[in-house]
Amino acid sequence: MANNTDLYNATLGQYGSSFITGDGATVDLNGSNATMFVIAITMLADTTFQNLQNYKGQIGSISTVTAENDHDARFGAATNATDITAAHTFPSGVTIFGRWDFVELNSGTCICYFAPQPFNLS
Repeated sequence: MANNTDLYNATLGQYGSSFITGDGATVDLNGSNATMFVIAITMLADTTFQNLQNYKGQIGSISTVTAENDHDARFGAATNATDITAAHTFPSGVTIFGRWDFVELNSGTCICYFAPQPFNLS
């Protein structure tokens, strides 16, 4: 079970954040030296993603990578998960939660909130 203090800190953005804006802006935390991952993304303008990759390629969060959207294998009863493409617009004010280690914008502006690796939610 996750430490309640870690969960509380992560939900309030106390592990840090990154403001990114415009086509090609990225947060890249998939390197071997990375100590954080993105736990939430808040849109400050209508936003589309070029890349949104799950933490360590795990299935579980929305993604632009087809293999990371095979929720049937992990959750059993999930129905056809759709890959996120640049055609999917997330409106200003929306926050999405998940676990990502690479975020690249196609358009828009957002804040990516961090949590420490490893962060076991089970």
